[in-house]
Amino acid sequence: SAESVKASLGELNKESFVTLLSKLIGESKYVQNNPPELIPEEDRIVGHVLRLLQPFSAASGSGPLEIKHVSYKPNRGNLIVEYPGTEPGKILSFVGMHMDVVTANPTDWDFDPFSLSIEGEKLRGRGTTDCLGHVALVAELMKRLGETRPKLKSTVVAVFIASEENSSIPGVGVDALVKEGLLDKLKHGPLYVLIDSFFCGSLLGFWIDTADKQPCIGTGGMIPWKLHVSGKLFHSGLAHKAINPLELAMEALKEIQVRFYKDFPPHPSEQVYGFATPSTMKPTQWSYPGGGINQIPAECRVCGDVR
Repeated sequence: SAESVKASLGELNKESFVTLLSKLIGESKYVQNNPPELIPEEDRIVGHVLRLLQPFSAASGSGPLEIKHVSYKPNRGNLIVEYPGTEPGKILSFVGMHMDVVTANPTDWDFDPFSLSIEGEKLRGRGTTDCLGHVALVAELMKRLGETRPKLKSTVVAVFIASEENSSIPGVGVDALVKEGLLDKLKHGPLYVLIDSFFCGSLLGFWIDTADKQPCIGTGGMIPWKLHVSGKLFHSGLAHKAINPLELAMEALKEIQVRFYKDFPPHPSEQVYGFATPSTMKPTQWSYPGGGINQIPAECRVCGDVR
């Protein structure tokens, strides 16, 4: 029964969780995801999770956990951990605890973002909620299953993934796992899943990652976009001889946004469910080839996302 399983697993070991999370946050500097400047090394996180779980692995002969480390790029692994159930075909899975983080500029923080600090009951550091805290939480759950070995009808699977925060380098994380068919068997049962990094199809999906502290019942997916604008290079003192791609980009983006918000206005149910924001389409990055301030460039690129 659910009560017997709960009694068997017991409470979360706070000391063990905080110890693991401290190690993971200590790696956050090296798992920032913003190519080409910052390419994460998710295997740094994998290593800590493996050291936690391997004493309970079937491969070591000392536990029930089936552990598979799957890599498609150097230093950028995914981790699939299974606790076997008693009934073939029954399965429950946690998918999407990602081991990369968004960037952090230490000068913008009041404390070191790349090490765990504790202020009262508050845990602070890059990745505590998105998503290294979830990595630590589910890793501790799988550890408890390996320790206590409750008899469960369903096999429990945890899929820790690489490359969630930036999709500019394909074939690294969950997309590659799906393509290889490594997640096919998860279709036979419910998932607690990070929706925006995994295509559920007809699967039943729930959140296991949220970038805040309270439960999340839903959120918007993300579609990246880029706008490349070509103009004509010329000295800014003779602007009439140039075609300014920066101005063209601004005008084009304004029109695109006007049409987007006309086509996708706020939904009435957003108020019912307490959505913080309606659908959005906005720029987040702007780049050009470089040059002097007195030079109108020949081209520029604007990137952003739709949520």
